[in-house]
Amino acid sequence: MRRHHERHRLQRIGWLRAAVLGANDGIVSTASLILGVAGGGAGHDAVLVAGVAALVAGAMSMAAGEYVSVSSQADTERADLEVERRELAADGAAEHEELARIYVGRGVERGLAGQVATQLMAHDALGAHARDELGINEITQARPVQAAFASAASFSAGAAVPLAIAWLAPPAAAAGVVTAASLVLLAVLGAVAAKAGGAPAGAAAGRVTFWGALAMAVTYGIGALVGSVV
Repeated sequence: MRRHHERHRLQRIGWLRAAVLGANDGIVSTASLILGVAGGGAGHDAVLVAGVAALVAGAMSMAAGEYVSVSSQADTERADLEVERRELAADGAAEHEELARIYVGRGVERGLAGQVATQLMAHDALGAHARDELGINEITQARPVQAAFASAASFSAGAAVPLAIAWLAPPAAAAGVVTAASLVLLAVLGAVAAKAGGAPAGAAAGRVTFWGALAMAVTYGIGALVGSVV
C-alpha cells in the first residue's frame, strides 16, 4: 500500500505553547523590571541585581505554575479514563452503541459505524473511547514535567537577553538599549513561533511586540513615579 506522508504541527502544541509563553514572559517581565527599577533612579548595580532576581524567581514560578496547571489536566484525564474503564466493564454493549453514534454523527453510515466501533473496541476499547469520546490522545496528552522544564528553560533564555544587555550597555544608555533590543526580540519570537505553528508571522509579531511595549512602558512609568515620591 502506498504511504502518504504529511507534516502536521499539532504534535508540537505541548512544548511550543510552554516554550513561547516562557520566552515571551522572560523577555517582557525581566526587561520591564529592569526598566522599572532604572526609572525609579536606582544605580546600575541595583538594576542588575533586580534583573538576576527576576530571572531566577520567574523561571521557578513558571516551572511551578506550568507543572501544577498541566498536572491538573493530567489528573482530569486520568479520572475520565477511569470512569470510561468502569463503564466498559459494566456495560460494553452500551459503550459500543455510544461509539457507533459518534461515528454516525461524523457522517458514517449506520451499519458501517457499528462495524468500525466493533473492530476498534476489539483492538483497544479504552483507547477508542479516549480518543473519539473524550478527545484524549498521545499528541495532546498532558505532560507536566515536560511543560515545567520547557517553561523554566525558555523563561531563563528569554530573561537572560535583557539582563545581559543591561550588564553590557553603558549605564546611561541601558534603559533605551534594553527597550529597543527587547522589542526586536519579541517581534522575532512572535514570528518564529507563528511560523513553527503554521500561523501568519506578521500578525503574531505585531501582537507580541505591542503588549511587550505596553508592559515595559507602564512599568517604567510607575517606577519613575514611585522614584520621584520616595
